[in-house]
This record gives sequence, C-alpha cells and structure tokens, in this order.
Amino acid sequence: MTNDVRHLREGLGLSQGQLAEELRVSRQTVNAIETGRYLPSLPLAFAIARFFGRRIEEIFHDHDHD
Repeated sequence: MTNDVRHLREGLGLSQGQLAEELRVSRQTVNAIETGRYLPSLPLAFAIARFFGRRIEEIFHDHDHD
C-alpha cells in the first residue's frame, strides 16, 4: 500500500508535526504513515481524507490495483 500523504502535506507547506496536531496523532505516526510502515485505522484514514478534501481512495493506493 502506498499513499500520497507526504505529497499532500508538503503541498500545503505543513510539517509532519503540524499535520499530526491537526489529526490529533503523534508526529511519529504521521512519519510512519508517510513511509508505509503503518496503515492508519479507518477512522484515521477518514480524518486524513477529510483534512485534505479527498476521498480515501485518492490518497491510499493498493499496489495490486494500480
């Protein structure tokens, strides 16, 4: 699974810490999501999608279906 979280975050000029604060998670969680070491829970994935104004499927990509 890959995702566009880093690209979207950087596009808004936000640091990992700033995004983490907005999502109410740790900076380490944001880093782990961006690097693919952690898959967010469904509620967190929805929160990320809402924050960026995108659908979950636009942010998170399943390698098998790209």
